[in-house]
Amino acid sequence: MTRSRAPSAQTMQLLAALLSQRTQWQHGYDLSEQTGLPSGTIYPILMRLSDRGMVDAKWEPSPHQGRPPRKLYRLTTKGAAYATEHSRPKGATWRPLSPGRA
Repeated sequence: MTRSRAPSAQTMQLLAALLSQRTQWQHGYDLSEQTGLPSGTIYPILMRLSDRGMVDAKWEPSPHQGRPPRKLYRLTTKGAAYATEHSRPKGATWRPLSPGRA
């Protein structure tokens, strides 16, 4: 049986940062800077989200000789849907704007 629970505040901060640049690959360090979360929080969350198919990850070779490659992250379609779904206030429903309202 799979247990489902609401994402933590830290997970939501990270998802919001990823969602704000949905199609771009981002470094963990940049995500840490955007959210204010320490690396000891960011990377375990990214690993869990990746294991659940919500985040894609890939390695990027360093442009500087002698430096290790860096890992990049971005939301998958599933992750974007999850982030959007959980970013709505509880009980809020989507309704289209009436004609004439922008």
